[in-house]
Amino acid sequence: MIKAKNISPERQLLEALDRVAKNTLGYSVLYINISKLKPKNRHPRFIKVIAKSFDSVVGSVNGILFILSNGDIAILSKHITPELVDEAVKKLRQGLAADPLLVQNSRDFAKVYDFPRDFLSFYEQISRMEQQEAELLQTIVPPKKAVTAGQVEDIIAVLDAVDIAEIVKRQSVLTINGKGSFSLLLQEFFVAVKDLSKYFNDRLDLLANRWLFQYLTMFLDKKTLQAFSTAEISRWPDNISLNLNLSSVFSREFVSFAKSFLKPGQKVIVEAQMMDILNNLSLYTEAREILHKGGHKILIDSLSPASLSMLNIEKLAPDMVKIFWEPLLEYDSDNETLKHTVECLGSENVILAKCDGSEALKWGLKYGIRSFQGPFIDEIEVAHIRQNCPGRQNCTIQECLKRHRLLQGSQRNECVATDNLDKLL
Repeated sequence: MIKAKNISPERQLLEALDRVAKNTLGYSVLYINISKLKPKNRHPRFIKVIAKSFDSVVGSVNGILFILSNGDIAILSKHITPELVDEAVKKLRQGLAADPLLVQNSRDFAKVYDFPRDFLSFYEQISRMEQQEAELLQTIVPPKKAVTAGQVEDIIAVLDAVDIAEIVKRQSVLTINGKGSFSLLLQEFFVAVKDLSKYFNDRLDLLANRWLFQYLTMFLDKKTLQAFSTAEISRWPDNISLNLNLSSVFSREFVSFAKSFLKPGQKVIVEAQMMDILNNLSLYTEAREILHKGGHKILIDSLSPASLSMLNIEKLAPDMVKIFWEPLLEYDSDNETLKHTVECLGSENVILAKCDGSEALKWGLKYGIRSFQGPFIDEIEVAHIRQNCPGRQNCTIQECLKRHRLLQGSQRNECVATDNLDKLL
């Protein structure tokens, strides 16, 4: 696999073609149209897995493999036979049988360019791709600058003046019941970094310096907790999930929130990042104990099956974990660590987040997971909200979703049936 810093893969391929241009007889290129596959099968990490599967093909013909900017794969070599093309398609069919392109004529997926006959046309094709990529790169905004220690106080001053309640959002986690119906498990309340960024110079990267960002979020935690007192939501869930620093559990604002805002029966679920937990296990243990004393819970957030395998679930003893869905997981069908986690915590307490389609739910259900979050779940929830809404003709589904996610503000108030907007499953 060819890699070179600051040189596009198209340029690398063209340079390789230049080297064989004087004597192209016997050379050919096996070109694999990854870019024509369904979006979920063009995930960048998955493309690397696909490329790796062609190692035997590349080795058998002493070829050179290029992953182009659009994800397509080109193998330049001598002696590429029809059998090798069939083998290439067979390898992909094993993992991507549901992709329409692989069900149809394999020539639409894998094509051989024989030289010298096809040399000029193929060279021009790659040249056009290089030009298009160069034009695209020219439109990309220059990289942002990291926050420095000297800027932190100025940023806090800006945040202090912001009405955080206007940008706090919520997103539900739904549980699938035995008969295929959904019920609300919890609602997560959070502030998105992109919403914060609009208050600052657009060249400033709030996330680049992890430690300074954590310092900023400790201040933001306090503002977020205070924002609940002004929220205009008419119906609150029994379980309120908050993304907090572990140290914020000990803050005056959290204690006040738990005592003054929460109604009898309402519980808090604190979502903590794995990195924060591993950096201070004693703080995590103490925070978990304090939460449990108040009848609340702690959740380990932003996990993948790979990172889950690094944790000792029995020792950490979280109440819940949240795993992020990605298309590659569809091919992970026998993960013993995940099975063990579901058994330890219970099917409701393992949440599969970022679910963008029914494939995510099917995968989760195979492992016994019953709680889900993400765009696909949002659609289900909004469909429920709009089912008997007297004002549904006045807005689109997307407008309804945006208003439903807000705690307060002018955009939310554009809804003509705000009580219905807060309907809970």
